[in-house]
Parts: sequence; structure tokens; C-alpha cells
Amino acid sequence: MKFKIEKKLEGTLARAGVIETAHGTIQTPAYIAPATSATLKALDNADALSCGSQAMMMNTYHLMLQPSAEVVAKAGGLHKFCNWSGSIMTDSGGFQAFSLGEAYGTGITKFTSWQPNPKEPQSKNPKGLSLGESFGSDDIEYRPSQHPKRAKFDDDGVTFYSHIDGSEKRITPESSVETQTKLGSDIMFAFDECVSPNAPRECHENAIERTGLWAERCLVEHQKLQANNSLRVSSDKVPRNVAVNHPPTAPAIFGIVQGGRYEDLRKESARQISELNIEGRGFDGFGIGGSFVKEDMATAVRWVTEILPEDKPRHLLGVGEPVDIFLGVENGIDTFDCVASTRKARTGQVYTHAGEINITNAKYRDLFEPIEKECKCMTCANYTCAFLHHLFRAHELSSYRLASIHNLYFIENLFKQIRKSLMNYSFDEFRSSFLTRFTL
Repeated sequence: MKFKIEKKLEGTLARAGVIETAHGTIQTPAYIAPATSATLKALDNADALSCGSQAMMMNTYHLMLQPSAEVVAKAGGLHKFCNWSGSIMTDSGGFQAFSLGEAYGTGITKFTSWQPNPKEPQSKNPKGLSLGESFGSDDIEYRPSQHPKRAKFDDDGVTFYSHIDGSEKRITPESSVETQTKLGSDIMFAFDECVSPNAPRECHENAIERTGLWAERCLVEHQKLQANNSLRVSSDKVPRNVAVNHPPTAPAIFGIVQGGRYEDLRKESARQISELNIEGRGFDGFGIGGSFVKEDMATAVRWVTEILPEDKPRHLLGVGEPVDIFLGVENGIDTFDCVASTRKARTGQVYTHAGEINITNAKYRDLFEPIEKECKCMTCANYTCAFLHHLFRAHELSSYRLASIHNLYFIENLFKQIRKSLMNYSFDEFRSSFLTRFTL
């Protein structure tokens, strides 16, 4: 993998660049489309290409359960298995372990919203403050899950129970790297521990310590497997209709930064992960993971990107709403992944430049216009709001596909416009213009 910065925006950490992998280039800033089980939900790869997708994020946890890394390897790797010609990232399984463990049955996600300390007579806006000081464990209520956990962490790894058949499974840093190598991804992520955004500081301290130790084990295993060369997926197995002609190559590996809402912990984790070096080699790039206070995500991201090496790409894990994209780009993020675009589409929520709308609302029943007249997606080119409204009301499966095409195109096109604005130094104007309409 190679990374080149093409333009930098003075006064911010924003930049435009290119990531080169064995399966093509990713022009950054970029959206890594969420193909959890080696497919975009309700879409096929032709739809993804028509929307402008350059790369996909696939889920190690789900693929190791079904169909299994061994089956994918026999097929010649993910590119052949799902017939995708672009780059593929695979996550490590760490976030799924969190979802099945501490977050199981609670509805907790990686975000929490700031709430005032009930002891204070007036709520205080924490914007711009050091979150490690403005938020203590008393500020945000922490309620550990009372549900039986389906994943348990220890210093060696995670034991979990399959959501498919209940069977016991195990992920360690070594097995995560081995699985991702068998899958044949272009960029893999180190195995990490994610904890609740509402958890007390001590939990985050333990998580960054364990994540650091696991990161080192991942680097060691990665180098071992590449030296062995036995698990690499040869691209000569890729089908003829996939435009790839490269020799077997070692996948890149990204380390993950944790630390929650605490400035000192985020910075400590960033230094620790970026300075790891095994026999002269460190991580090829970095993922910023873990939990955030929603209102100050940008501040927490900046703490990290100011420390991480400038010459390596940075990925913001699980974040990709339009407003968050601008905040991430401005603070030095190169790539993003998020399931929101397709997940929202399946409930009738679609993006427009004037904000989100729900196409199932009655006012769209007889609106014989596209979702957006200026939109170039296949859905807007061929169908009206009234028809899409009808499909959702009639519970037709095609409603998922048509809404998902629009949302994916909207996000991919937004990234193209952001990149263009960085290249011609008009980012500030474009951001202001877009957000003024979108957030009204």
C-alpha cells in the first residue's frame, strides 16, 4: 500500500490524497462503503459502481461465522468471492465483541450525547473544553448491562457466542490477523478493545493498555504470516470479469487508537500505536476507534490526528453522517465507513441537500418528482417520490434498493465534492454552503 498527500488545506489538518492498493486507488477523502457480509445490503456491486464507490469495508466477525474464512480463501479471496474489483478493508472484530459484550441488550453505541451534571444549576456547553476535564464519571450515567453477555474479554482475547447458532468462538489478536489474511483484504485492522462511551475512566485506561498490547501482537503475527507467504491470496484466482492483474501482495495493517472522551488517554494511545515498531516496521495507517461524546467528536479526533504521522492514512471507524464527515475531514481524516446511509434507506429515510426526509410520510404520496431534481443517481433519474412512497407502503423489497442507491450516491458524491473543494482550495466555502442548507 502507498499513500500520497496531494493537497493540504492551510489552517486545518484537512488534506486530499491517494491510497494505492493491489486492487486500485482510493482518492481521499473517501467513503468506504459498508459491505458487512461481503455485500452492500439490498444492493449489488454494479449498483455500488454506479454510485461511485471505490472501496468496501467488510466485517471479519460476520464472515468468519458465515461462510467462514476458509471458504472465502478457497474461492480465491474476497475479491473473487463477491466479484468486487476495488479495494477492500476488513475490520478486526473488536467492535462486534463490544456489541456482544458490554453493549449487549443496552442500546449503547459508540456515541453518547453530552448531558449536564445534575449537581449544576445551569447546563454548561462543553464545546471546545478538554473533555477529560469537562466530563467525569459523574457527568454521564453509567449502567453496565444486566443482560447475559455474549462476549467476554480477557488479556489474551475474546470468547463469544455466535449469533447464528450459539456456538462458542474465540478471537485473539493472532487469529484476527490470520482470518483477515485468509479473507484476502487489501487493508486490515488490528484487534482492539472498545468500551462504552459512558464507562468510567478506569475502563478506558484498561482498554488502551490492552489495545496497545494486542496491537503489538497483531504486528508480530502480520509479519510472521507475510514472511511465511502461505496465507496470501493470489490474484490470478480472480475471475476474468474482475479487472485485476497483480501478483500476490501482503495486505496493509492499520493500528487502532482508543481513549474515549479523555484527552490524555487519546493522546497516549495515539503515541503508543504510532510508535510501535517490529523489526523496523510499524503500522501502515491508523484507525480512530472507540467511543465519543457526540458534540465534541471533532475535538477528540484532532487530539489524535495532531500526533499521528502525517504521511500515513487515517480512518475514522463507524462514522459517516454528512455533518460528521466535514468535521472529520477538517481534522485530518482520510477515509470513513458507516452503515447509516443504507440502514436509514431501509426505513425510508433519504438524504437531500436540504436535510433528511422520510419518503413514507403522507406528503410524498402524490409528489410526482424525484427525491432531488439535480441528483444524478439511477433512482432519481427514473422514479418519483410517489412511486418510492408506494413501494415502502406496499412493503415491496425494491424500495430498499432504490432508497439505498440514492443514499449511497448522495454520500459518495459528497465526498467527490469535498475532495474537489480541497484540490481547488474552496473547502471552507463548500462546507458553509452545504451545511447551511443541510442543517436548516
